[in-house]
Amino acid sequence: MFLFWGIYITAFAQHIPHQIKGKVLNASSLNPIEGVTVMGNGLFAVTSASGEFYINNVKTDHCVLTISHVGFEIKQIHVTNDENDEDEEAIKILLNPSRTSLKEVQLYAKKQFHQPIEMPMISKQVDKEFMEQNRENSLMQTLSKIPGVTTINIGSGQSKPVIRGLGFNRVVVVQNGVKHEAQQWGADHGLEIDQYAVESIKLIKGPAAIMYGSDAIAGVVDIQQPSIPLKNTFKGEVNVLGESNNDLLGISTGITARTNQWFYRTRLTYRDFADYKVPTNKISYENYLFNLHDNNLRNTAGKEADASFSLGYKNNNFITETTFSNVNAKNGFFANAHGLEVRNSDIDYDSSNRDIDFPYHKVNHFKITNNTKIALGDHQLVIDVGFQNNIREEHSEPVPHGYMPKPENSKERRFHKNTYSLNIKDDIHINDQHHLVAGINLEQQQNTIGGWGFLIPTYQRFTAGAFVYHQLKINQKLDIMSGIRYDFGLINTKEHFDWYRTPVENNDGTTSQVYLQRARNKSLDFSNFSGSVGVNYQHHNTTYKVNIGKSFRMPLANELASDGINYHMYRYERGNINLQPESSYQADVEFNYAGNKVHVNVSPFVNYFDNYIYLNPTSNYDNSENLQTYEFTQAKVFRYGGEVSVATTLFKKLELQASGEYVYSRQTSGAKKGFTLPFSPPLSGLFTATYLFKDLSFITSPKLVVDYKITASQEEIVPPEEITEGFQVMNISWFANLYLLNKTQSVKAKFKINNVFNTKYFNHTSFYRLIDVPEPGRNFSISLTIPF
Repeated sequence: MFLFWGIYITAFAQHIPHQIKGKVLNASSLNPIEGVTVMGNGLFAVTSASGEFYINNVKTDHCVLTISHVGFEIKQIHVTNDENDEDEEAIKILLNPSRTSLKEVQLYAKKQFHQPIEMPMISKQVDKEFMEQNRENSLMQTLSKIPGVTTINIGSGQSKPVIRGLGFNRVVVVQNGVKHEAQQWGADHGLEIDQYAVESIKLIKGPAAIMYGSDAIAGVVDIQQPSIPLKNTFKGEVNVLGESNNDLLGISTGITARTNQWFYRTRLTYRDFADYKVPTNKISYENYLFNLHDNNLRNTAGKEADASFSLGYKNNNFITETTFSNVNAKNGFFANAHGLEVRNSDIDYDSSNRDIDFPYHKVNHFKITNNTKIALGDHQLVIDVGFQNNIREEHSEPVPHGYMPKPENSKERRFHKNTYSLNIKDDIHINDQHHLVAGINLEQQQNTIGGWGFLIPTYQRFTAGAFVYHQLKINQKLDIMSGIRYDFGLINTKEHFDWYRTPVENNDGTTSQVYLQRARNKSLDFSNFSGSVGVNYQHHNTTYKVNIGKSFRMPLANELASDGINYHMYRYERGNINLQPESSYQADVEFNYAGNKVHVNVSPFVNYFDNYIYLNPTSNYDNSENLQTYEFTQAKVFRYGGEVSVATTLFKKLELQASGEYVYSRQTSGAKKGFTLPFSPPLSGLFTATYLFKDLSFITSPKLVVDYKITASQEEIVPPEEITEGFQVMNISWFANLYLLNKTQSVKAKFKINNVFNTKYFNHTSFYRLIDVPEPGRNFSISLTIPF
């Protein structure tokens, strides 16, 4: 027993855990080295700022430690238990600096976010951080904080882009290299794009027809492809949103992943919202006064469900990605504005603020795109292919109109458009001074109609364009870009007859019951040249740009052949088959200074149309319902204006920004000579203050943002437009990163109050402004972005 006990004590003593402590110094200067790696068999430590390290729970009497650090020679030491007694001083380890000869490293890259600076066009790169901090109910409302960008709002969930006072088909929206084609000709048709799937946008202000073709006469909203994930990564996020004004609840989930060469992305989004509230309880429209229940703009509720999935492949010289997306939405229209029919309706619009009753519209936009890039020496071949299927239905109560009997169903109008797109571009890097790009664009549209109401005919549209532009780098400071483009377009409209008979007086005094013809078989073709030349000069922190260009736009089917009642606007619209393409001449100038504490940007422009197309109110009235007739016509138009912005950092935690925009438009010929253009934005300014707070516990990077917008009255109008009074409105936002679940990933939180003082005001570029509906009242919103 004594022998056994002695052996046990000896064995136990040999394995008593002990500590190794040491200090690593520079052998040349004897200064401590921080971040040195100390490794042994199952042992690990890193030196502190004082060069010290500690290894606890060492169970062997002898070990070998490897000491390594960048810039020093690797060293191995032997440590025994008796040499490192806890009462002794730490082991001193001296590392000798290493002498390594490194070969020259050259890095070549496309400077994506510097391209807007180097290109003569007036453009802005919008990143994901801007999107997250300024996200509103629609994509274009999110971008409206950018000087020169406004929106035509249709309720709380839809909007159309307006750049420098021009919108509709004068602004091109591009997604994944393909033009977004829906029913953008209508004032009440929004964009079918899931903004949560958008990572970055290139926004061009001014003509960009050289690269984007017809319709890019005012500007471009280029929604670019998301960045390719890193190898062997998987990540995702959940976005949650809630709003008080329209009781909105929304959730969006996105996932991206990549193995070595294959990658994929997917996102699901769902939003459901009720009638939104306005800061008034009465609406006056067409000499009728409507009372609002609990300030709700009745029947403006809606819901939206979006889904997208993309699959891609990447190697050294080849990248391809195919994307499938679908946007489905159902939105109500303010009931009291649709032909005034709801005065006699049996629908109880005030029974629930979440009901979507008549009138409403449904839209489904399905899109497939493939984007391929092939690197061939100095050439990069870019091929973008797309297919889009857009179906839009407008439903209203089946009520007889004029000579029309009561319809059998609620489908008033149906628009079905299929679009096929092909873009091919060769990007040639000739040398460091010469950069040449040449390409072609092809697009085929087939648009059919249905329903008991007629506004535009069935039509087919084909467009083809070829372009080339050249960028010459004179030196590191001076770039010159020039380009030319030729476009050809063909549109075929199909004949259309009413489905009911209308009495028509004959020459002999008798009356006949006939099916009125609303549209005829007609084939029209258009062609034109576009061109531009620009200069970009950079000097220290200042950039100067000058760009002069000519662009054009082909007339649309509604401008050429519409012939029916638009009940959303309560008017009769008639097209003009003799319209000519719009031609626009514009000069843009930009001055940009980016200092350490001050950033200044000034970008004026001058613009002239020799045949601007617009819908002109006439003194005529249609025979069926005695509604005023509006006819498409053309006029010469002169415009000028611009934007200015200043940002400064007063001290470390406070940043101030101020911006202003102004557009002047005047028709110099035609029926409205001397008047401006419809939906011309007034002079406005935006003042923003951002204050950064100190971190507090699990709350990091908290900041408060206050926006104060001042808009002048718009007295320059086109009859029957009315003067819009000026307004002032304030928004407040609070942002922070919350480390709730772990210390490596934070939850991004945003709390925002729009229209803090519940101000009643009218936006001159809003669709509902025409029917005396003010902008939404006070709105509290909270959003969370949760990564995983």
